[in-house]
Amino acid sequence: MLSRRDFLQASFAASAIVGASGFGNWARLAAQQRLTQEQLLDFETTGNVTLVHLTDCHAHLKPVWFREPSINLGVGEAQGKPPHISGKKFLDTYGLEAGSPEAYALTSEDFVALAREYGRVGGFDRISTVLKSIRADRPDALFLDGGDTWHGSYTALKTAGQDMVNIMNALNPDAMTSHWEFTYGIDRVKEIVETLPFPFLGANIFDNEWNEPAYDSHAMFERGGVKVAVIGQAFPYLPIANPRWMFPNLSFGIREERMREVVDEVRADGAELVVLLSHNGFDVDRKMASQVEGIDVILSGHTHDALPEPVQVGKTLIIASGSHGKFVSRIDLDVRDGGVKGFKYRLIPIFSDVIQPDPEMTALVDAERAPFKAELEEVIGTTQSLLYRRGNFNGTWDDLICQALLEEREADIALSPGFRWGASILPGDPITREDIYSATSMSYPNAYRSEMTGELIHTILEDVADNLFNPDPYYQQGGDMVRVGGMGYTIDISKPIGSRITDMTLLKTGEKIDPAKSYVVSGWASVNEGTEGPPIYDLVEQYIKRKGSIEITPNTAVKTIAG
Repeated sequence: MLSRRDFLQASFAASAIVGASGFGNWARLAAQQRLTQEQLLDFETTGNVTLVHLTDCHAHLKPVWFREPSINLGVGEAQGKPPHISGKKFLDTYGLEAGSPEAYALTSEDFVALAREYGRVGGFDRISTVLKSIRADRPDALFLDGGDTWHGSYTALKTAGQDMVNIMNALNPDAMTSHWEFTYGIDRVKEIVETLPFPFLGANIFDNEWNEPAYDSHAMFERGGVKVAVIGQAFPYLPIANPRWMFPNLSFGIREERMREVVDEVRADGAELVVLLSHNGFDVDRKMASQVEGIDVILSGHTHDALPEPVQVGKTLIIASGSHGKFVSRIDLDVRDGGVKGFKYRLIPIFSDVIQPDPEMTALVDAERAPFKAELEEVIGTTQSLLYRRGNFNGTWDDLICQALLEEREADIALSPGFRWGASILPGDPITREDIYSATSMSYPNAYRSEMTGELIHTILEDVADNLFNPDPYYQQGGDMVRVGGMGYTIDISKPIGSRITDMTLLKTGEKIDPAKSYVVSGWASVNEGTEGPPIYDLVEQYIKRKGSIEITPNTAVKTIAG
């Protein structure tokens, strides 16, 4: 096995190539001149099996800005362990230099300045370049898609995911699993899956009527003289976190015993390498690795974590490849004599100003976007503040959405779900319609307006907090805390459910929230069928147009106690 020092040397080819070199266009040009595609893709091929992992792109075809969370708290055994570290602690843990390309890619530290220095990230034409490079080096590399692929953009919403299906088919993955894919409804999922030229895997998806598997649990491959089993695990909590009525005859769940059965089955069938293509979320994967023997590699998705080295649990390696097309993971494995004898890993950052776009993929992406070009590029307003979503408690994108809900729906309190998808916008930049849909595009977008008692609001906050901070990972659903507008509160994540949320205050009066009193609440993304109200993307667009220029003051209404 590689040492920790070797890990870090292998994980980012850019290490120590570019340091902090000031700000502005001159520094960015210098960075481009010194950081090259060859350096990013340089990799000493090893072993006999190569896995390539992309996950949680959320249909972002073009390069974006994307800020990593400044707060990512863990509880229980995960407290203080990767991926639950951020900022300077993240840099110190992995020995990364402040102001470096790694610092920009992996943390929120000095994000705006470094973004202007190093440029956007992602873009499927750059991802295609990376894939072609890896395949030129290792033609039989297994390329695996971790899901949340068909959802999250204007064009994906307008085409019911067809744009992403077309693009991914061109990239030729070997298998995929799923989550938000099911929010197009079961009929649309069936329609797409029937046409896919690769397996759509979900060992934990069952047909309710017959209590039998609804999709293939795994696929077998021969690579480098090795029999490789890839097992798929869809998001376990789909019927809770997303509308059950969209796929009424399916059940999901973690199904640990089912996973154990499938692992035993593929081992009995001769699999020498067992790979779990997972959309569990990192902490669920970490627990599963400790509970289920025989999994060699877990390619983790759902929680959008990006780590420059694998986390090892027993004999299982867990890989976290980020989101929004910002990273592609490559792991080379030496598989022989019945097991993994060595490996080399790299989390490849897709710096869009460094990696040359693949012209064929550029043409395909442009063709998918062409019918919507005018709508995508229309400028709705400008922002004077950094707009970002990620973080356990606050995100300026959701602060903006909450303000829009409060004003446009004339509400006392606004609620915005703790989704982790959505790109960032730098201060001073225009806000386009595409930007708005990046943070709001979904198939159940209605912005409701209703009355709720203070007691009900407290219950909602407690339930969501338990989804995030339950010390048992199998009870975590992997999002961030619901965002609130018009009210503040204190949260102690170390407390049990029912006791985490205190000091709920109505901001416009400064009064404590009365459990018996009713308040007008507006929110969006209700899982209830028949929810009424304007689509959230239309409401936010209307608000931004009316304001013209957006400025978000720092949110100090939520106070946290980390335990």
